[in-house]
Parts: sequence; C-alpha cells; structure tokens
Amino acid sequence: MLITIASGKGGTGKTTVAVNMAAALARGSITEGQVRLLDCDVEEPNDHLFVHPRFSIREDVQVRRPEWHAGLCTGCKRCQEACNYNAIAVVQRANPGGTAQMAGKAKVLIFPELCHACGVCSYVCPEGAFTEQAVSIGTVEADPDSGEFFFAHGVLNVGEPLAPAVVRGVKRHAAQDGLTLIDAAPGTACPVVEAMQGADVVILVTEPTPFGLNDLRLALNMALKLGIPVGIVVNRSDGEDEIIRQYADEAGVPILGRIPFDRRYAEVYSRGGLLVDEFPEVTEALLGIFREAMALAGTEPPPAPAEELLAEMAATDQGRPDGSAHADYRECTVISGKGGTGKTTVTAALAALAEDKVLADCDVDAADLHLLLRPEVREVRDFYGGQRAAIAESLCTGCGRCAELCHFCAIEPVQSDEQGGPLTYRVDDFPCEGCGLCGYVCPAGAIELSQARTGQSYVSRTPYGTMSHARLGIAEENSGKLVTWVRERASALAAEDGASTIFNDGSPGTGCPVIASISGVDFALIVTEPTVSGVHDLERVLELCRHFGVRSLVCINKCDLNAEQAGRIRDMARQQGARLIGEIPFDPAVNEALCAGKNLVEFGRGPAAQAVRRIWDALKNEILSG
Repeated sequence: MLITIASGKGGTGKTTVAVNMAAALARGSITEGQVRLLDCDVEEPNDHLFVHPRFSIREDVQVRRPEWHAGLCTGCKRCQEACNYNAIAVVQRANPGGTAQMAGKAKVLIFPELCHACGVCSYVCPEGAFTEQAVSIGTVEADPDSGEFFFAHGVLNVGEPLAPAVVRGVKRHAAQDGLTLIDAAPGTACPVVEAMQGADVVILVTEPTPFGLNDLRLALNMALKLGIPVGIVVNRSDGEDEIIRQYADEAGVPILGRIPFDRRYAEVYSRGGLLVDEFPEVTEALLGIFREAMALAGTEPPPAPAEELLAEMAATDQGRPDGSAHADYRECTVISGKGGTGKTTVTAALAALAEDKVLADCDVDAADLHLLLRPEVREVRDFYGGQRAAIAESLCTGCGRCAELCHFCAIEPVQSDEQGGPLTYRVDDFPCEGCGLCGYVCPAGAIELSQARTGQSYVSRTPYGTMSHARLGIAEENSGKLVTWVRERASALAAEDGASTIFNDGSPGTGCPVIASISGVDFALIVTEPTVSGVHDLERVLELCRHFGVRSLVCINKCDLNAEQAGRIRDMARQQGARLIGEIPFDPAVNEALCAGKNLVEFGRGPAAQAVRRIWDALKNEILSG
C-alpha cells in the first residue's frame, strides 16, 4: 500500500499529518509489517526535524550534464537552437586568450540552474563538442531501523532545478510489502506529480479558508487526472468547514477526517514535537483517517472536475513582453523557503501600503495573491512552455531507440492490439519534460513535436495597482519559464506606468520557480516563522540568495509562538549578513482576514497589521537608499 500525502499549498499541516500518522501506525496494530515514511519534499525536507533519524544509508542522485569541449566547437549554434530550456548560449569571442589564431571562435555558456540534463545538445552537435558527465544534484538518506519506522528523505542541492530526479531516488525505498507513506511537496508541479505516481490513495490536507479551498481544487484535479482515489483531511478545523464540505460533495470526494484548530498543537510543532506523544485525540483522529483512506484503495475515482478559469475572455497571441522600454525601478521578491509562513499575506499587505508600484504573483503553480487583491483581468495570454511529443503508431517501427535514449523514462512500449500485434511505443505526458530528444533520434519520423500550452498569463487591475500573474496548468512543466514571463511582463508594465517598485510574491522551496523569482532582483524579503522547520528552511533559502548574489531581508511571522526558535532566527540572520526587518506577532485577526478575503491592512489595525506597517516603513527606507 502506497499513500501519498499532499496539500496543494504549503502550511496546511501536510508534514504534521505525515509524521504523526507514521508514528501512530507504527505504535498500533492496524498494519502488518514495517511502516515506511518517505519525505519527497526534496527542496525543503522537514520530516527529519520531527523523526530525528540516524542515517546509515546515503546515496548520491546523479544526472548526466553536458560538458563542452572548446577545441571541437565550430560555433554553429545547433545546441542553442535545440535547447528548450534556454540553458545554452553561444557567444563569439573577439580575441580569446589574446591570440590571433583563436579570434572569432565561439564560446558556449551552459547555465546549470536551467539545464534539465536531457541530452539534446550532445545529440545534435555535429562535431561531438559535448560529452555527458555524471553530476550529483542531491542526496537520498535512509534510516532503516533506529526509529519506530523506516525513514528516508531526499535533499535537492540548492540552486538545482531537477527535483523529480531526487524524488524518484527517494521512492526507490518504498516497501515492496507493507505500508509506505509519502510526504509530497506543496503545489501541483512536476515534483508533486512524481510523488503521486503509483500511489494507491492520495490524502489531501487542506484548511477551511479561501486559500485552502483554492489550492485544494488544483491538487484534487491533479490527483484525479492521474486516476488515483482521493480523500480530504481538514486541518485547523473550527467546526465551520462549509466551504470545504460543499466542494468535496460537488467533486464526489470524501472528507476522511478533521483535526481541530488548537494553538497548543502549533506550539508542539514549533519545537519539533509529535502531537501523538501529547494528545491522544490526535492519535485517534489520524487512525480514523487512515482507516477511511484504506477503504478508498481500489475504488474508481470520480472524473476530474473542469478547471475554473480566472477569466473567460479570449486569449491573445503569445508575443514576448516588450522589454525595449526602460524603467528605473527597484524589485523585491517576497519568499519563504517553506509554505504557510505568511508570505502571501505579507505581500498583499505591502501592496496595500506601497504607492507607485507594480505587483507580480510568481507562485504560478499555486497562485493565491489574487484571492486578497480582487483583480479585474484585462489581458489573457496563452503560455507555451515547451514541446509535447506524440508517437504515430502507424509510422512507429518499434525499434525502441526513443525509449532507450530518453533521460526521463517517459516513453514506454505498448502492443498495438490485444492479439499481440507489433510492438510500438507511446509517450507518458507526466514524466515527459518536453526536451524534444525523441524527435531527433527517431529514424522513422514517427514522433511529432508540437508546442505545448502549459498555462495562461494575465494582466489585471487591482484596487492596489497593476498586477502581472499566471496560472500553470495542472501537472505541467517549465514553471520557471512562466515565472520569468510574469516578471518580464511586470517590468514592461512598470515602464508603461512609470512605477518605482515591483513587488513579486515568490513560491516556496528552493527549486526552479524560486530561482526564476529571485534572479536579478534587488532584495529578497524572506518571511519565516519560529519553528524548527521555519529555521531549517530559512537556512536553505538564505543559501539560495547568496548563491545568486541577492541581498536578503528577514521578517519573523508569529514571532511570539516560540521564543527559542525566534532567537535562532535572529542569530542566523545576523551571522548570514541578512537584516532582520521586522517581527509580526501571532494574531487571530490574520486568519479572520484571510477568511474574509481581505488583506491584513484593509481588514483592521490589530497588532499584526501594525507590525506590517512598521515593516513597510523599514522596507521603504531600504528601497529609497538604493
């Protein structure tokens, strides 16, 4: 039995459910054999902070990256033209090394943060100027026997975009017999799809807020498109979960159970404790949720509901944003390292306070900023983020060359009919990265490559200014490309409006979309919280900012939740040269504002709203000082 626990967005309590359910099951008699917990949130793994493993197994996760050999290169640019990720640039050297003999020869630049290790550049180079070298992009660590259950997790190297490869490495430790729980990453992009693949049941953890409902819709749609039975857990339930219950009924998906809202639970979480150690009612709730999930296994899931469009207007042609105009602006991206720290809440409040700005929501696979800013969409564009491959059965000779050379195991053999007709191949769209290699290698010309529509981008007017935002299609690739598009459109809007500031709402984690969110900005405002996971993820996101040379500012949300962890954050910020720009106290008005669909400043003048005003005053001074 393989159960994946996911959330659609961060901060709903997905990790809390995963680690506490694993402990409750390991101590009980419901399951047979050893329980396994695999943390597949490889950008920001947190389960180990609560499990305290002693790892005895460590494995490198490697991919094959191109290495360029200058002496063989003729500068033909075939590699640059074939790369679908903009990871290669060919530039002419005026006089490299100061020798006349080398004048005019090309130099190839490879950008590891964009490279998907697909092998296209090596294949198309007519001179063999590329070879593929194994490169480590992360690690998988496992503790088979020191704790109550088998535990393994993956850690993606900071600045790397290939999270699915590490997720696959972690999943190799799933039990052949017995129960495996998988803690997936937030969102609906490729790492989550990889964590869900092969699951018998998906448990979606949500919260009874408009944010929770919005992201539940996305995650539920993704799981049902994969054909997996799904159940919902309502965390932080206050007994008034009507918006979740109504949607669950409409979608034909059961609510497996509820975990009540209790500040005591948050305090235990903040210090890295297990709820099942202190609250017997949580143990009973989780065991009940597990029984309900087991009953779903093997059932036929309902069809995926139609995706709700943000706007019903016709999409315009996809032309690149006009970057010819120059705007003299400062750009700040609000990021968090992990989900649920209050990143979007802070961004929306800053949007209400700041003047003369453009807004951009770069969290494209779980966009929430529009829920607080009430945008009126003025422009819609279809976004084409890569290529989609399809194999014509009538032309396929069954040679298998495409499957042999595919770096993502996205091509699989099929019999052309039930009577054992000739072997052909098909492309599995979910693991396919749209690199296009299969189209180059097919000797029969049986593979057709077409532009893949992977999302939509928008320009909207809000009560607080113009906003560039987007929605990545369910389980689609190239979220980093779409983030770049959103930022380029925001830059063009800033030039048109003469705005002095751009505020970007970034995505959680340290992977591809976050890299695209912070590259080249003036500041990164990191919103964290005083918990063991908040401190852990802050360290990784500070490292990411250093890697890209971005100046970091730190804000502690719910600063009074745990004094010890808040002190660790202050010390870390000081040691890393990041300015602590403000602290926001725990305030019930924050959740009330979210449920009302209002930003914190608009909602009232409570302690959290006053703290955000002080943060804006400090941030404004940073912006003006340059």
